[in-house]
Amino acid sequence: MSTPTSDPAAARRAILTAAETRAAEEAIFARGVPVADLMEQAGAAVAEAAWRFAAMPPTLILCGPGNNGGDGYVVARHLRERGVPVRVAATGEPATEAAREMRARWGGPVEALADAKPAPLLIDALFGTGLSRPLDGDVAGRLAELAAAAKLAIAVDLPSGIATDDGAILSPVPRFDLTVALGVLKPAHVLQPAASFCGRVAVADIGLGGEARAWRVARPRLAAPTPADNKYTRGLVAVIGGAMPGAAMLAATAAARAGAGYVVLTGEGAGTLPHAIVRRDDATALADPRTGAVVAGPGLGRDIAARRRLRAAMDSGHPIVIDADGLALLADAGLSRLRRLAMPAVLTPHEGEFKRLFGDLPGSKLDRAREAARRSEAVIVLKGADSVVAHPDGRAAVAVTAPAWLASAGTGDVLAGITGAMLARGLDPFAAAQAGLWLHGAAAAQAGPGLIADDLPAHLASALAACA
Repeated sequence: MSTPTSDPAAARRAILTAAETRAAEEAIFARGVPVADLMEQAGAAVAEAAWRFAAMPPTLILCGPGNNGGDGYVVARHLRERGVPVRVAATGEPATEAAREMRARWGGPVEALADAKPAPLLIDALFGTGLSRPLDGDVAGRLAELAAAAKLAIAVDLPSGIATDDGAILSPVPRFDLTVALGVLKPAHVLQPAASFCGRVAVADIGLGGEARAWRVARPRLAAPTPADNKYTRGLVAVIGGAMPGAAMLAATAAARAGAGYVVLTGEGAGTLPHAIVRRDDATALADPRTGAVVAGPGLGRDIAARRRLRAAMDSGHPIVIDADGLALLADAGLSRLRRLAMPAVLTPHEGEFKRLFGDLPGSKLDRAREAARRSEAVIVLKGADSVVAHPDGRAAVAVTAPAWLASAGTGDVLAGITGAMLARGLDPFAAAQAGLWLHGAAAAQAGPGLIADDLPAHLASALAACA
């Protein structure tokens, strides 16, 4: 049995929808593995995770009618074998053959959910992947009461009451301390608002395969400079300044601190910059064949001059990151303008900018970002507490490391600069966007609560060191 991991900087973790998870399970069953054997493996993995996490006080396990409930009976048996005082409460009789078998193997008493008394540790195995409707009111109420009375709460696969594929809350959900994802992550483990109810997420390896089209953003591996490198081989970033110079200065400083060998800031503006950042005019910066990436939008403005600057940046032939005012101007110009780009682009909208560009698209945040990437033929970074990176070919990644205190003015400008540095060092746009998000989140975690955007660049050196 593999040990579950909850390290957000661990190897890239696959994210599968409910349908993709079922297909992966069916592939295992097609090889002759009985459902009961997979359930046994899942329950044993949850029991191991609970044992390590909670020091195992008296425990109450809630079992639903389906296979998630079957997992709960397995957990109960394994914990009992370790000497843990365990009680089981259920909504009723199991509805699947495998769950009935696991209840028989448990062999102990099963209380009615309505009559169950609290315990210091609550394990929720009522409903997991695939839930599509709200819980019965009595069931949701009992879950809330028992969770509130417990000192710790653990969810098996997903907290009951959560929609698997979009992270929606279908009925009131308690906040859990640990969620043990079975086999792979599901979108609800990483998408808000559901992710905030999962607590720490551990992934129990139960042998699920299949090709994933989405995964959690992992710590990038970034080669350190070698003796053969110079300032140009490390990447030249041109940041296009404009009406609000402070935002462009943030982006330029972030690009420099994120490892770019040479950063050029165009436009005028007062303020203190690192002396290493070079001032040039737009035409000179964009004509330089050594430029590895352009960042356009932070502080650009939205007047006629800003439109000219954005158009020149997009026509320069360099890979480009478009943010902030650049996105607003692009929305006015239409996405057909973007599709004529000869070089790759990364767009970094927050929700409001996204809707202005693409309208109110249906589906989950993953679905919407993927559709936007397809329409624009660009890599999309749909920002937020659950930032999604989407490639036009349908691949996607979700960043889960950004602390909530990043929600402040100017932090998006810093992200644009970091992403520009990743592009300039030679990463493809999809990889550059993921690396930018990881470094941004790591720097914010080090800066701590109360950060302002100006604080972030100073913490990028240690974030980069973790990626060597």
